[in-house]
Amino acid sequence: MKIFATDLGKTASSSDVIFDALRGSIISGQVQAGESIRQEYIANLFNVSRIPVREALKRLEAQGLVQSLRYKGYVVSLLSHAETEEIYEIRAHLEPIVIERSVASMSEETLEEAREYCDLFNTETDATKWGEWNRRFHETLYRDAQRPYHLKLVGEAIDRVDSYLRAQLILTNGMEKAHQEHLGIIDACIKGDGDLAASRTRDHILGSYKMLIEYLNNQKK
Repeated sequence: MKIFATDLGKTASSSDVIFDALRGSIISGQVQAGESIRQEYIANLFNVSRIPVREALKRLEAQGLVQSLRYKGYVVSLLSHAETEEIYEIRAHLEPIVIERSVASMSEETLEEAREYCDLFNTETDATKWGEWNRRFHETLYRDAQRPYHLKLVGEAIDRVDSYLRAQLILTNGMEKAHQEHLGIIDACIKGDGDLAASRTRDHILGSYKMLIEYLNNQKK
């Protein structure tokens, strides 16, 4: 189990730090779906009691990233096809709305940062970082929407599928298609065309869903 830890014996916000560390390890795929998370191990790793570990796990459970199973304790949640479909329905409805609003007040600074993440996504040779640059690209384009609750929901939806998306990008040669779609989205943003940016974002999300479902189906064969 790969989790970046620090000694939290004298840290007041132990639960927050453990939550962030576990969340990062789950969405990056370092801790995989179905894997058990042993509270005693995590407590020893961070040099704390089990109390902040339990608090962090309950927050992760509320977000759907882990679940508590009888006799097994906490495990990283597995996604069913129905859950995946629902998450992508949320993304396909919300993210076009958010980017359309964002385009209306998008700054040059935002566009420049998004271009940088787009380039990093395209030129990165370390496949484990593709998911990170992909996510930062989209989140950067959404931030000028001034819709914090929408962005919270979008972030939580992406959290649930992020590790699967990373695997799909690596194993299905989906990088070039995703990059071309990113270029189309940012081009619409540069032109100030919110409708086009929304349409291209929706198509991008639905295309990603189709590839992910194909990947998950192939994993079962």
